[in-house]
Amino acid sequence: MADRLLTVNNLQVSFHTRSGENKAVRGVSLHIDQGETIGIVGESGSGKSVTAKAIMAMIPPPGEIISGDITFAGEKLNNLPERKWRQIRGNRIAMVFQDPMTSLNPVKKIGDQMTEVIRRHRGLSKEAALKEAIEMLRQVGINEPERRVQQYPHEFSGGMRQRVMIAMALSCQPELLIADEPTTALDVTIQAQILDLLKELKAKTSASIVLITHDLGVVAQVCSRVIVMYGGMVMEEGTVEDIFYNSKHPYTQGLLRSVPQRQGGSRERLVPIEGSPPDLLDPPPGCPFMERCPHAMPKCAELPPHFQIGEGHRALCWLNDAEVQAELARHPEIEGSAARVRG
Repeated sequence: MADRLLTVNNLQVSFHTRSGENKAVRGVSLHIDQGETIGIVGESGSGKSVTAKAIMAMIPPPGEIISGDITFAGEKLNNLPERKWRQIRGNRIAMVFQDPMTSLNPVKKIGDQMTEVIRRHRGLSKEAALKEAIEMLRQVGINEPERRVQQYPHEFSGGMRQRVMIAMALSCQPELLIADEPTTALDVTIQAQILDLLKELKAKTSASIVLITHDLGVVAQVCSRVIVMYGGMVMEEGTVEDIFYNSKHPYTQGLLRSVPQRQGGSRERLVPIEGSPPDLLDPPPGCPFMERCPHAMPKCAELPPHFQIGEGHRALCWLNDAEVQAELARHPEIEGSAARVRG
């Protein structure tokens, strides 16, 4: 059994705005084992990126972590002083953001930015840090790295800048790499190259990877386990096989129906998920997906627990409760009754 690297327990994050408290993350619990690659998927606003930033202690004002425990390699990260965080962030836990142009300094050469990070965290000389930067650029597939380190970010394509960010994140040999939508702004060909790069790096290093995305197809290529988020909560968690072939939450099933199928000759229409995500300024007391769920019933006005489907597979849906299943067997018209009333 793999050693547990990161544990997040009942994380709650809110943003205090003029309109009220936006409850962006509501009771999220998850774990990552050493050497594991997991995917966190969901629509925009589901809480994926906020969860990642909370792990990194990077929640900007007016946001704050309301409650929850975050433990990394046996050490509790809650309320660590910034001095201690500087030893962890970028060193033991690194993050690659969606838009590398906002992460790279446009007026500093790529080599200067990389060597600054390497020297700060690894204590190398300027010459040794530059040599390491060149080697990392070579590892992520950038040609002529000796020349490239002397160039500025605007001289790189979008895909190349993303490779630079991955090289920078990996240059300190982190135990955990969080990649937040690393392929979203890239064309399909470059997306495939970045995913291949992540798979190669996974094979070469012992680092754990968290891939945050809205694209289930990306997750299927890279990850072994998937966490599905919606409305600031975990809707379902399981292996790739569990999620793709035995999903137990209507939201997960809706996501899967909206993914284009690649079977030869298939012309099946995509099925969008009707409606809009919940307002997290005033989140519903029950299942956050109830207003959009075709199976919604009166019971869904009460928040369900996570039902254990199998080992490592859980879903936040009353349809997995034995008593509810028995009631539906006696009164099948109940299922979808709330959705019909709304319609």
